[in-house]
Order: sequence, then C-alpha cells, then structure tokens
Amino acid sequence: MEISGFIDLQVNGYKGINFSAADLAEEGFCFACEELLKTGTAAFLPTLVTSASDAYARTLPLIAKASGKYFKKIIPGIHLEGPFISSCPGAVGAHAAENTKQPSVASFDKLRELSEGRIRLLTIAAEGEDAEKLIAHAVSKGVAVSLGHQMAEYGQIRRCYDAGACAMTHLGNGMPNEVPRHRNQLISGLAIKALKAMIITDGHHLPEQVIRAVFNAKETADIIVTSDASSIAGCPPGTYNVGGSAIVLEENGYLHNPEKQCMAGSASTMLECMNHLASLNILPLKELLNVGFYNPLKMIGVEPDELNCQPAMRWDEHRRMFELIQ
Repeated sequence: MEISGFIDLQVNGYKGINFSAADLAEEGFCFACEELLKTGTAAFLPTLVTSASDAYARTLPLIAKASGKYFKKIIPGIHLEGPFISSCPGAVGAHAAENTKQPSVASFDKLRELSEGRIRLLTIAAEGEDAEKLIAHAVSKGVAVSLGHQMAEYGQIRRCYDAGACAMTHLGNGMPNEVPRHRNQLISGLAIKALKAMIITDGHHLPEQVIRAVFNAKETADIIVTSDASSIAGCPPGTYNVGGSAIVLEENGYLHNPEKQCMAGSASTMLECMNHLASLNILPLKELLNVGFYNPLKMIGVEPDELNCQPAMRWDEHRRMFELIQ
C-alpha cells in the first residue's frame, strides 16, 4: 500500500532521535523514521548538520545502510547540510561553528563514499573558497546543491547558481538577525528568479509577509516547502540537550537556542507546515500539492513512481481548524 503524504527534503530527526548524533543507533533511526511516516510525511531525506569527522564516519554509513535495508522506497537519499557552511554567528545558526569547513572536493568525496553514494542534496555557503568547483563536481555526481547558512553577497550567489547550484536552503533563515537592508542573502535569493526557494512554513521561521514575498518573486514551480524538523519535533514542550546545547521548545511550538539567540530547526512536521501555508490562502490545492510533493522530488531528480508514496489526498485537522480534500 502506498503512503499518502508529502515529501520533506530536510528532516534532522524526530521524537528525540537526532540523525547527526555520534551515538545514533540503527534502532533509534528506524524508530524515528517509522514514527515520522505516521504524520503525513510520505518520503524524506534524513538530514545531517555540520558534524565532527568521527561523527560522520559513524552516522553516514549507518543511515545509508538502514535506509537501503528498511526504507528503500521511502528515503531516496541523504541531505548533507554542511560542513561547508559559514562559521559566522547568525549564519552558522545552531550548527557547531568549530566543525565547519571550506568547500573541498576531496572532503565531499570522502563523505559521499561514507554514505555509499546516497547523498542527494548538499547545502553549502556560496562565499566559501572553491565553492563553485565543489558545486560543479557535486552536480556531476547527481547531487543537487543548495546555498545556505552563508554570508554571501549577490555576486557570489550568482556565480554559484551559474556553476550549478539550484536552490536556497530555508531561504530567509540561517542568516544573522540583523543584516544590511539591501545587500543581504534574502534579497539576493529572491533576485535570482530561477534559483529555487526552499522555505519553512511552520509559522515561526518566516512571517506571513515574507512567505507572500517569496511567492510573488518566484514561480510556484520553483518553491519547495520543508519542515527542517529537529530531533525535538514530536516531543512535549521543555528544555532539551541537542549536540551539547540547551534547546527550548515553547508551548506555542517555537524551538530555539537562547544562548545563540537563533532558532534550532523546527518542531513541526510537513503536514503542519503545509496546513499553515494553506491557511494563508496563497495557493489553490493543486499548487499546494506541487510545493509539498512534486517540486521537491523534481529538484533531487526522483520520479514519484520510484517511491512507495503518492501526494496527500486528505489533510486531517491538526493545529488549524480546516480540512482539505482533493
């Protein structure tokens, strides 16, 4: 039986299981995957944030093997978010700045080998030295490259787009709280029309007016909703230790790192993100299914019939007081 739901290109964990944890176990990974599939997520990319080399050496092979063994038709690959991102405060977000690296073809190839060739999406910072070289190399290996967690200027982003980068990871996030009013990553990402916008529509990462601005600036075919679900997604409100940092989940679903004064991923699932977007009445149902199902698959080069899933036929009421039926 096919699973009905949405495609999520950015899932960092679920129900207390952190996919980037150095002590990740196959049992915990499978538990998180099985629980996530009950929430309206039909297929997804496990996402690894910037980690130490020994953590990658453990987590990448484990996720690759478990995905191929138990979730071959559900998990089409892995999203590597880092380590080739900015170490600057604000841009680095909740990632560990000490583990960031400059773009390197050799380092990427080693990580890809650890993943058994299952990396489907790579997020890097556009300003990194040799960023264009890495992008061209990754694309030649069938990996989609997205730009994010960066301090890049427009020209650097433009050059990376020309080199083969196709998207901006969680556009409007992964950047300092205060930026130059005209020369910033959000404006640059909007200015390059064909650069796809991955956005988190959980009601916390982006205010309504920014979401509307993205849809005004981009074709709907070039917009992709992701959850950026943290390992705390699916957990009750409280304070948690994630990667050695205290992360707070508020009653209203706002997940943040008080020390860094930044968000720490999302506590929402794709269904909740899609329901929030639907509540803004920006798109008709058909287009909603595109940004939550067909567009993400197209970006990573996967045909729907390669997976054991179909687009959501029915959205049950979660936090929003409505129901949509196709």
